[in-house]
Amino acid sequence: MSLYGLVICGGESTRMGTDKSLLVYDQKPQYEHVADLLVPLCERVIISCNAEQFKSFHTRYHKLEDQPAFAGAGPMTGLLSVMETLPDNDFLVAGCDYPFLSSDEMANFLHSIEKDLPAAAFYNDEGFYEPLLGWYSKSIGKALKEAFAAGRHSLQHFLRANGAGKYRPLSQKTMISVDTPEDFRAAKRALDINDMQNGEQLDNHP
Repeated sequence: MSLYGLVICGGESTRMGTDKSLLVYDQKPQYEHVADLLVPLCERVIISCNAEQFKSFHTRYHKLEDQPAFAGAGPMTGLLSVMETLPDNDFLVAGCDYPFLSSDEMANFLHSIEKDLPAAAFYNDEGFYEPLLGWYSKSIGKALKEAFAAGRHSLQHFLRANGAGKYRPLSQKTMISVDTPEDFRAAKRALDINDMQNGEQLDNHP
């Protein structure tokens, strides 16, 4: 059974005022950066796009446009679209608005998953899942369609209803979501400081 990576980009980014997937923290658009993080862990990585993004994104990764049949369901739209197109795969899902995400954290997450579960996701201290940092098995496709048809479009509620696994990351910072221009500036400053500190450590290494 193959594991595919899925970068979810199709949100409206209304609070940010610009497409969050195109924000640049370090030399490349965030959707490309997140895809790069998933490459070591997955057989293939797919960019989930809305119609406008599908036309404008220029990437070496395979793009998949949201299907009109699943429109209006938020992040569930992207997940349903890819599961309808590629029903025989499990998916490691990452949203485009988590600038502190790392391949190591995603690898730890994968190793923690009980494989008899239908899905699993990062879980925060407030008792909520982060559905866009998750793993969804192909076995959950039918239940996902049924939830959509019934008007239950919340992935948070879907994960709870299906007994999804809970992963508490090594660093809570991993789950910081950037939704506003102020969030973006703060995250970029923090990442720049971290890069400077890492550079100094390398310079001082004997």
